[in-house]
This record gives sequence, structure tokens and C-alpha cells, in this order.
Amino acid sequence: MKWLFICSILFAMVFTACAEDQGDQDAHRFKKAVFAGGCFWCMEPAFEEIDGVKEVVSGYTGGRIENPSYEDVSAGETGHIESVQVTYDPEQVTYDQLLTVFWRQIDPTDALGQFADRGQQYKTAVFYADDTEKTLAEQSREAIRNSGKYHGEIVTQIMPATPFYPAEQYHQDYYKKNPQRYKMYRTHSGRTQYLKQIWGEEAH
Repeated sequence: MKWLFICSILFAMVFTACAEDQGDQDAHRFKKAVFAGGCFWCMEPAFEEIDGVKEVVSGYTGGRIENPSYEDVSAGETGHIESVQVTYDPEQVTYDQLLTVFWRQIDPTDALGQFADRGQQYKTAVFYADDTEKTLAEQSREAIRNSGKYHGEIVTQIMPATPFYPAEQYHQDYYKKNPQRYKMYRTHSGRTQYLKQIWGEEAH
């Protein structure tokens, strides 16, 4: 009986170690990408629908202070931009594919905000983590310039990543928590109509 007890403990220790090792491997497999496209409520759904995306978090980046609040950012005095951080498995979805989704959610010709949301805190940007992401982002922006879909100048910025701060919990998955309010906001802001006009069925 004593040996059975010892063996069960050893088995439990080995099982726990293997589980922790698998968890570490999973954590290293995932990458993060940060995009700013105006109201972060409207940026979450398209990314969350993609196979290979583990999580999408609304938040703030690009600013001058740590842990800003929504009130700080919305006042436009901290330099932060409403953004989403996309955690994804590069074996299932590529950074290039995420960029394609990003461009089809925004108006890249608007330098003063996005749709009904005005101010630099709502401008569009891609935040790159390394030279590879920078190159891919710049190439995708050039493709948008040459697409013939826009008559105005493409002003979306390609910027180095800075600390990302998750927004308050009530902002996360707002479109799921408050579907009717979200749909009304998105429609009245003009985003839905604009994207359908530019991209048609490809907007989704």
C-alpha cells in the first residue's frame, strides 16, 4: 500500500510537470498583434471570428502615461489610441491575414478619427513588434494605396509597438454583452455603411 501511495504521488508530479511544460509551449506558440481602428468595440468582432485567434483585448497604446483610464484617453490628453491586441497562433493564421482583416474594418483616409469618433485617440495605426511585421505592414499599406478603392490619401500610420494597457472590463466583448446597443452604435456611426460601400461582402 505504501508503494502504491508513493507511486501515485510520483505520477501526479510527473503529470503536473508535463501539463506545465505543455502550457509553456502553448504560451510560446502564440503571438500578439496590435491594431488601432477607431472605437475598439468595433474592431473586436472581425478578429475574434478568425480561426487561429485565441483572444482579442480592447485597450490603449501609444501614450505617455502608465495604466490610463478610459476617461484619460477619451479626453485626448494622454497620447494613447484606442486599440485591440490580437493573440493568435501563427501556425493557423498569418500576420498578413490579420492585416487584411484590419484594412477592411477602417477608413484609412481619415486622419482626424474614425466615423463618429473624432480626435487623435481614434486614429488608425498598425503597431509593429519587429522588422518583419513592419515590412509586412508597409507592404499591405502600399497595396491599399494601389487598390483603387480610395480617392483620398492613405494616412494610417505604421508605428513601433509601445506598452499596451487593457481597457476596463466593461469594454471587453462589448458587442456580446450589449448586442443591441452595439449594433445601433455601429450603424449610426456610419462604419457599417462605409465598409459595405468600399468592400461589399468582403468587408466582413
